[in-house]
Parts: sequence; C-alpha cells; structure tokens
Amino acid sequence: MTDCGPTQHRFVSQRLSLNYLDWGNPTAPLLLLIHGGQDHARSWDWVARSLRDEWHVVCPDLRGHGDSSWSRDGSYSLPLFVADLAQLVDHLDESPVSIVAHSLGGGIALRYAGLYPELVRKLAVIEGLEILPIDHKPDLPIIESWRTWIEQRRALSARSPHRYATLENACTRMREANPHLTIDHAQHLTIHGLKRNEDGSCNWKFDNYIRALIPIDLSENPEELWRNIQCPVWLVHGADSWAIHPERDGKADHFKHVLVTSCEAAGHWVHHDRFDSFLHDLQAFL
Repeated sequence: MTDCGPTQHRFVSQRLSLNYLDWGNPTAPLLLLIHGGQDHARSWDWVARSLRDEWHVVCPDLRGHGDSSWSRDGSYSLPLFVADLAQLVDHLDESPVSIVAHSLGGGIALRYAGLYPELVRKLAVIEGLEILPIDHKPDLPIIESWRTWIEQRRALSARSPHRYATLENACTRMREANPHLTIDHAQHLTIHGLKRNEDGSCNWKFDNYIRALIPIDLSENPEELWRNIQCPVWLVHGADSWAIHPERDGKADHFKHVLVTSCEAAGHWVHHDRFDSFLHDLQAFL
C-alpha cells in the first residue's frame, strides 16, 4: 500500500461528536488502537503504519482528547468511555474486533471485552490494569474519595490550560513526561497534541477535566469483568513504570487466556519506548 496518512472521520456517541482515524484496507480484519489519558490517536502512527497492510486499523480520539469533542459538563468516567467504544464498534459494523490499548484506553478496552466477550477476538493491553488519576490514592475511604473529587473539580474550573510560547517548549515538556522518547517521536506527538491560539501560543488539546476521573467504576469489582473475557489477552508491563507487574500482584490470574510481558528499559509508554520489540511481539500475538 502507498505510504499515505489516515483519513479522518466522525461519529456521534451520547450527543458528542467524536473523531477517529482510518488507515484504510477496509476488507482486512478490524484492529482498534486506543490511546491513554492526555494522549491522542496520532500517538499510534508508527504502529498503525506498520500494521495497515494486514489490518483495517482504526484509531479513535477518546472524548475530551485529540480532535474529539469535550464533554459539555466535564464528565469523564469509565462507563462513559466504554459506552463510546461500544458505539464506535457498532458504527464500524465489523466484528469481532481485535484491540490494542494503552493505560486509560486499556482500562476501557478490558471493561468492553468483559461486557461483550463475543465481539473481541484478541486484546493487547499496555499498562491498563491500574488507572491512576493525578494525586489518586486508591485506599481512600469512599466519603473522602468523593470529597476529594469535588474539590478537584472546583479547582479545575478555575484552571486555564497551560500555554506554551513555542512548539519547542511544549516538546521539552513532552520529553520530561517520558525521557525514553526520541526527539523525532516527541516532536510528532507534540505537533499532533497541540492547538494554536490566536496570540501564537499553544496548549494541549485534551480537556483538563480528565484529570479528575469520577470516583466510581463500571463495577466495584472489575475482576468480575476480567474473568468474563473469553479472548486471548496480552498484558504488557514497562519495567521502569510506576505500574505493578500483573503477575506479582495476582491481577493476571483473573484472565482465562493470558500472556504477560515485562519490557526492560521501558516505562509507561512501552509502545514508544521499545517500539521494535513491542511491534515484533504484537504481530506474533495478533
């Protein structure tokens, strides 16, 4: 296939207009690539370009991210994200689907696969078993958890998006968040993750309200959904990440058909930090 970029499309979910990128090859099996929090669909470009000859690759922008609409009331919870994914699969009308997902996207995909096991063929999840909002404390009592969330919402209502005077400044911030990134990768992610303001400054496309995820889950027991997943699951862990190895804390035990890989010299973004080895293993898994 020719080395051209993806086409941009829209679909409507829960009254929001959401964006997705289609890399072509529509007669091939469908493969969804789902990004993580504060990220965007173009973060998958290297993976998508490598897989587009064998797969119909589609990369959505989650609500409040990339070129998708922001929630009007700043609502970002896992049930809403999962409903958006269900709407996208229905909109594309191709199933079963294979999914590769990172972080927040992994948490969404795991819940979708547990709810609709018959619609998912393969599921690769990069660091998506634990979704930790900024300043999140997992052992907070429920009352304190809710009150903390309300206070976060109030604080965010008064917070303006941080503006960067130049693309280079934003790129520096991108590399601070992930020191494993090459300059070229950081520039690509930054260019597609920014919007330019009238005064020439830039700020990130994502909605700041995603920093305060609603303190309820689709289920108080996500392991029940994990146990209902019928397809093979590949859990990918970065050895330099904050996330716990899924075999050490027993989370991997909740899946029927599971493969676990921990990648050395990789942090939270394994698909960026160890691209060549990740792609090789992903192709084998798929």
